[in-house]
Amino acid sequence: MEVPGMDVTVLQQSPAARKSIGKTGVLIVNLGTPDSPSVPDVRKYLREFLMDGRVIDIPYVQRYALVNGIIAPFRAPKSAKVYREVWTEKGSPLKYYGEVVERELQRQLGDNYVVKLAMRYQNPSLEAGLSEFQKLGLTDIVVIPFFPQYASATTGSVYEKVMEIVGKWQIIPRIEFTNSFLDHPKFIEGFAQRARPYMDKESFDHYLFSYHGLPERQIRKGDVTGTVCKLGDCCSSLHPQNQYCYRAQCFETTRLLVRALGIPEGKYTTTFQSRLGKDPWIKPYTEDVVQELGQKGIRSVLAFSPAFVADCLETTIEVGEEYKELFEKHGGKRWQLVESLNDSPIWIELLVDLVKKAG
Repeated sequence: MEVPGMDVTVLQQSPAARKSIGKTGVLIVNLGTPDSPSVPDVRKYLREFLMDGRVIDIPYVQRYALVNGIIAPFRAPKSAKVYREVWTEKGSPLKYYGEVVERELQRQLGDNYVVKLAMRYQNPSLEAGLSEFQKLGLTDIVVIPFFPQYASATTGSVYEKVMEIVGKWQIIPRIEFTNSFLDHPKFIEGFAQRARPYMDKESFDHYLFSYHGLPERQIRKGDVTGTVCKLGDCCSSLHPQNQYCYRAQCFETTRLLVRALGIPEGKYTTTFQSRLGKDPWIKPYTEDVVQELGQKGIRSVLAFSPAFVADCLETTIEVGEEYKELFEKHGGKRWQLVESLNDSPIWIELLVDLVKKAG
């Protein structure tokens, strides 16, 4: 029976969908992790990750041959070994912390929100999280990529994949994306809180801020005017012309943390890690700086990884262990990694702020 003035679609919705009317979906998204540290699962993860045209931005045929013919087959066994080092009884730390944050954020936001964790690559998938929102009939969605600084290969890739999925829906909801949050006071204070206990116990000779690297060509592509990016002093400040430059945002993050912690000029360095391939990546390279610090007589370093909000292979192993060994090999004595935000209360508070601002 058709009722005048009544929306028939509402009558046809499931009880769960009707109950969700007026709620906002919150999709929190991290990069991803293998389902297990086994070689097949790591190979599967690497293939999905590296076949993303925003990650390795070369023509498809070349990318396919590189990833499936060289990188995935030969790198998977080595990567699996490293993943086993960081794996816990609860699984991948990146996924575990994400699940804790998902629960706590849901608790703090309350019943007017539906929070789902997703990974850009592997599980839980973006498709699964968005499909849940669709089934609930949510018409407002907030997407928060867990990347403090914007990059095409991270935040941009999440944007593209979300719109690819939602673009196939009959009804496209209102979607708000968080672009970056490097200058949010609670992000800066969160890392400062992690660092202060170490700084209160001892005085470090130097402070290293290591960020995930990108090929230089990706930074240049971001300068659509072709007039700003010089991959040098142009990153000494963040302004409207370079506000989406990943390298400039990283240097700005360092400046904000240095100011919050009262670190003197000349006692800190911003660097970039995790190079892949022979093409030049953004500089300075972390491994080169770490070696130089040891050779120059620097005996103690407090290291930060402010491009990551959850500890993972790149923080715990690469910065926490591999660079420590390199530093000591060249004369260094004390190397300490500052933990990521993980599931800290201030990180949850920051996410609540981002959701409320978007909503």
